[in-house]
Amino acid sequence: MSGMTAAGEKKLMLFSGRAHPELASAVARELGVDLVPTRAFEFANGEIFVRFEESVRGSEAFVIQSHTAPINQWIMEQLIMIDALKRASAKRITVVIPFYGYARQDKKHRGREPISARLMADLYKTAGADRLIVVDLHTAQIQGFFDGPVDHLFALATLARHVGSRVDRSRLTIVSPDAGRVRVAERWTDTLNAPLAIIHKRRDPNIANEVKVHEVVGDVAGRTCVLVDDMIDTGGTIVKAAEALFENGAADVIVTATHGIFSGPAVDRLKNSRISEVVVTDTLPIGPERLFDKLTVLPIAPLLARAIQEVFNDGSVTSLFDGAA
Repeated sequence: MSGMTAAGEKKLMLFSGRAHPELASAVARELGVDLVPTRAFEFANGEIFVRFEESVRGSEAFVIQSHTAPINQWIMEQLIMIDALKRASAKRITVVIPFYGYARQDKKHRGREPISARLMADLYKTAGADRLIVVDLHTAQIQGFFDGPVDHLFALATLARHVGSRVDRSRLTIVSPDAGRVRVAERWTDTLNAPLAIIHKRRDPNIANEVKVHEVVGDVAGRTCVLVDDMIDTGGTIVKAAEALFENGAADVIVTATHGIFSGPAVDRLKNSRISEVVVTDTLPIGPERLFDKLTVLPIAPLLARAIQEVFNDGSVTSLFDGAA
């Protein structure tokens, strides 16, 4: 049998969809459990079928799936897994989403737009999720979209430890690529005891993934700049931000983000830029065709496993972040 039993015969069972099996296996190793054997396949018309090969009755179920491309397929698979667990009498279902899809659609920018991040939370609740564990949401208030406990984990310590060990801290400046990231950047400045700069950018509302103008607020001349963001998708925003820093006299630019989506032209843009290093975690699978010399991928499994362990043991997830979670 898979899983781990605690006092009172409480049983942890870990389930994984097919989006990022390497991460799920790494989490299982950290926890010292086996992934529950699962059959999953598509019918001829694309419908997804899932069946667990062991009894899950009375278990503390943790269902891990990162929302990578093709994103809608993996979200649907996770929802179907939750439904199967609910109907098989799992005691409590915790949904582990290292990268939460649709997080950027968290408000209406203009009329007649959806708030898809809220719809996602409703879908998970309806499917049967009791609790969510997520990593570095695009905006923290998405926690409030889900009617239940949400454990919001931060990759900051993992990323900052790596960056802090490789730079001259006296020449370090943390840079927020836009006003929306300032809160995250401030946590970096506290961790690495470095000053903050901000890039003010103006978007064209009619063109997705495109940014128009950059203005640097703060002193970056002669400094090693660390651009911090939650995700890198097409790389356009971050590469233009780096160019703005170099134009303002930055000596070096390092880019960090929790989620490396790397869609379309991202790899070429980053490879051909003057950025010296790109540091991400493996919340999303990064295939060999998207690896490049400047890229460093740090493991997120230890953090996820510790959070799962705390939830299972009714401990404190907040304690993992010195009270900041």
